[in-house]
Amino acid sequence: MKKIALALLALVVLASCEKKETVADANVHITGDVKGLSQGKLYLQKIEDTTLILIDSIIISGDSKFESHIKLNSPEILYLSLDRGQTNSIDNSLPFFAEPGNITIETTLKQFFADAKVTGSKNHDLWMEYKEIGNRFNDENLILIEKRLKNELKPNATATDSIETAYQRLLKRKYRYTAHFAATHGDFALAPYLALSEIADINISYLDTIQKSMKPDVAKSKYGKIFTDFLKERKATEKK
Repeated sequence: MKKIALALLALVVLASCEKKETVADANVHITGDVKGLSQGKLYLQKIEDTTLILIDSIIISGDSKFESHIKLNSPEILYLSLDRGQTNSIDNSLPFFAEPGNITIETTLKQFFADAKVTGSKNHDLWMEYKEIGNRFNDENLILIEKRLKNELKPNATATDSIETAYQRLLKRKYRYTAHFAATHGDFALAPYLALSEIADINISYLDTIQKSMKPDVAKSKYGKIFTDFLKERKATEKK
């Protein structure tokens, strides 16, 4: 019996040591507050090979504040997801650009995504800056979609051509803005991420410029490596 007790104690100590080593090894320290949340679960997730995988789970019981300590080899998009239990809502997932350091996430239960404020990540700050202009393009696109739908009810060839021309101009503006933004921020992992997620089919010359603008540490990052491989494959495909 004594041997069993000692063995169990050893396991507890080992588990405790392993947990401490994990926290000590962490280079991303996330703290936050979901105001209004007294009971529930939060999940920290990331995309790996097109699959959303769980990094950490946090139980909220009484205190709306939370923390998570993880290790990332380079900056990347993570997702903080809220399990509302019985309540169904599309406002359950908050993407943010994580990077080594201290990150704070503050939001509310009522508007988990809309009220979110993320601080401590330079990549996230730049991502929000990009999106602020990007949202203007999206608004213009919605107007064009509305015009297209109305035109479909009473087809008019002249209007169809006009809408299509306006759309192509808008697309070019958005692509050029994104390419310029990425190329001028080559010292951040956001640059290759934007190239991959927003303008992967743009003219190769723009992608070349973005690749050349990347600093060595960005080129070695997760998105930097994926972008370099993608560009290499695209060049090989277009040569055929």
